[in-house]
Order: sequence, then C-alpha cells, then structure tokens
Amino acid sequence: MTEIRKVMCCCGQGLGSSMMVEMNIQKALKKLGKTNITVGHTSLSEVNPGAADLFVVGRDLAPQLKSYPRVVVLKKIMSVNELTEKLEKAFAETSDTFFIE
Repeated sequence: MTEIRKVMCCCGQGLGSSMMVEMNIQKALKKLGKTNITVGHTSLSEVNPGAADLFVVGRDLAPQLKSYPRVVVLKKIMSVNELTEKLEKAFAETSDTFFIE
C-alpha cells in the first residue's frame, strides 16, 4: 500500500467548506500523532486522482469521486470526531483502494 502523505479536501468552489475541513484535518492528524502529512484544499473541478494520496469530501460530492482510489466521505463536514474516526480507519487500511463512508 502506498503511504498516505498528502490529503486533499474538495468542495464545490474550493474556498469555504474545504478550507474548514483542511483545518479540522490538521487537528485530527495531531490527535492521531500523524506527522509529515501535507493537507490542502481545492474545488472539485480542479482535482484529479493523482493530486493526493487521500481525498476527503462531504457526502454531497462523494458520487463524483467514486472512481478515485482513496476517499473519506463525511456526513457532517464540521465534525472533528467523525473526521478523526474516519482518518484513523484510512490510515489503518491496507488496501490501495477504499471508500470510507
């Protein structure tokens, strides 16, 4: 399995919710003791499967990323607890492809 070194948050415009999720990912990574991981945010229209090792999106955008190799889907995009739990699952995953909902 390829190690997760870059996480990308996506939203419709790449400005509001993805930026807030990016900040929450930083908090979650700290809680999980994960270091040396780059986190970014962008719009759905500008992202591609090679842009990151893991993609984090809200459930409204999940269908557009079904073909991406590693995706975490958030039901409540501002929930740090949900995010931390799902990131922990993603880091424990041994497969090169997964879709955590």
